[in-house]
Amino acid sequence: MEAIFTLSGRPKLNFLNFFKRICKTLIICVQVLASLFIVCISIFILVISLKNGDQPLPDKAALKISPIGTLVETKTYVSPLKKFMEKSGVETETLLSELITTIDYASGDKRITNLVLDLDYFTGGGISKLEELGKALTRFKSSGKSITAIGDSYNQEQYFLASFADEIHLNPMGSVLIEGYSRYNSYFKDALDQLKIKVNVFRVGVYKDAIEPFTRNSMSDESKEHTSIWVNDLWNAYTKRVEKSRNLPENFLSDYSNNLGKKLLNYKGDAAKLALNAGLIDKISNRKDSIDYLISVSGMDDDGGYQYIDSSSYMRHIKQKIYLSKARDNTNHIALITASGPIEIGDQPNGKIGSESMSLLIKQAKEDDSIKAVVIRIDSPGGGAFASEAIRQDIIALKELGKPVVISMGSVAASGGFWIAMGATEIWSTPTTITGSIGVFGIVPTFEETLQNIGVRSDGVDTTTLSNIYQISRPMSDHAKQVIQSGVDYTYSKFLSIVAEARNISVKKVGLIAQGRVWTGEKALELGLVDKLGGLNEAVSAAANIAKLDNYELRELIRPLSFQEKILNQIGNTQVKYLGESVPVSTFVPELLIKFNNLYKKFGFLEVLNDPRGIYLSCFECVE
Repeated sequence: MEAIFTLSGRPKLNFLNFFKRICKTLIICVQVLASLFIVCISIFILVISLKNGDQPLPDKAALKISPIGTLVETKTYVSPLKKFMEKSGVETETLLSELITTIDYASGDKRITNLVLDLDYFTGGGISKLEELGKALTRFKSSGKSITAIGDSYNQEQYFLASFADEIHLNPMGSVLIEGYSRYNSYFKDALDQLKIKVNVFRVGVYKDAIEPFTRNSMSDESKEHTSIWVNDLWNAYTKRVEKSRNLPENFLSDYSNNLGKKLLNYKGDAAKLALNAGLIDKISNRKDSIDYLISVSGMDDDGGYQYIDSSSYMRHIKQKIYLSKARDNTNHIALITASGPIEIGDQPNGKIGSESMSLLIKQAKEDDSIKAVVIRIDSPGGGAFASEAIRQDIIALKELGKPVVISMGSVAASGGFWIAMGATEIWSTPTTITGSIGVFGIVPTFEETLQNIGVRSDGVDTTTLSNIYQISRPMSDHAKQVIQSGVDYTYSKFLSIVAEARNISVKKVGLIAQGRVWTGEKALELGLVDKLGGLNEAVSAAANIAKLDNYELRELIRPLSFQEKILNQIGNTQVKYLGESVPVSTFVPELLIKFNNLYKKFGFLEVLNDPRGIYLSCFECVE
């Protein structure tokens, strides 16, 4: 975004900034209008909440696990007002930790007879998270209780979870689609050339391919080389796990995927029958058949369906018991901090890692004497170099107080996510974590030729050769390019030295495995980039061992919500009876407020990366 400066040093806003101000004014208007509505409806919510509490648990019931959308470490923050305005009571993310806690608690609960996996609305979340959820399902089965998976169809990630079940049921019209892993990008060089947009790229690392879509029309040989390795590593991990769970021969899934078309011809397109005969499922069941089977296992409820309690309701029931069973006053604590999303400077909401947000949580762990160790769960492709280093320094300061810090890597802990891990006492990774990506880049687009094509010219005066370094309406000077490239080179050199010191290996050796290359956790262990393989539970146990704790309580440190956010969340999550159905209260939001909110949403693209020097440790090519 360009700003034009006067002699007084105060910027005059250009058209885009002025437009952005208009948009922000609109949302303020929405908030004022909504506040009047909220005051009235809050009283209504209070009455409804007191009247409609959770019904008591049945004496015997199945636990129904029906994850919705994506499996995440922490739910992406959505403004309560925005959520409220969108009139949506449908979640798009499911919290991994809550599902695992629910399953583990249910394994020892005599009221829970069995578990039902309903996966129709689950879209995925990365094999590392699926593996950790699968471990919880395995622990549940070891308690002697059965698991049944039901589904209209199974995609690849749905089927991974289903493979942990004792029985898999599939609708007669359904299929099991296992397509393997791939990585494709769109490349914009020709389009940018046609639009006459100049993209100035600064990078270190021949494998740092995050910038290739802006500089090439195809994937480079280096990008194909390292991407092919980690994509195939993920596929091998997937196939080994599923083939073991389903007692299938080695390489069965690769053959199934590669020859699915031919196999379907042999069954005249009946994908369900193919899946049954191939051993991928146990029964073909329409919805009535599935319900009848589940009734035979867990009993019938008052409405003629099977007796069950869904995981979210069960979690609400057990939370109070879990908290009451812990002696908080005289217990040693291990703090759990979740760092999920891109890394940026400042105070950032859930779904992003803010340097200030993390600093406050780490400060809390420093000042609380009951906290003896800290586990930081990282699920991030990286972000700004400045913010990443600020977080690493905070972790080092915490460690120097004598409180061990153990990193637990989730699906992705790459580039800036790997950088912040270098401050820890010990690093744990899952075998399928995507990590490494030790490389640095900067990118500055300029639009001088684009603007000239539509008759816009740029002219003015400056006091030094750097005065117009970020003027997007003018070409970058060689001096400006030199300055930015020097910053990128320095940051890369610092990255190498940080890794070398933290991992106790030579800078030369780090250089050989750096250059922006991405590794799986299993390979990272071989290279000395991580200490151990395991999930969050193993990392917590390791922290307890390092801190020499026999008895401890795991306590999650989270960003607190404001009073207004709590009220709006309560409103947005409340259901009321309307025309015989349960609907979210937000259904009754006035249409005028909705229209104002939708108008503001259209300009979300105005948000930009905010590193003060424009230097980034991001792994855009990394996938979960």
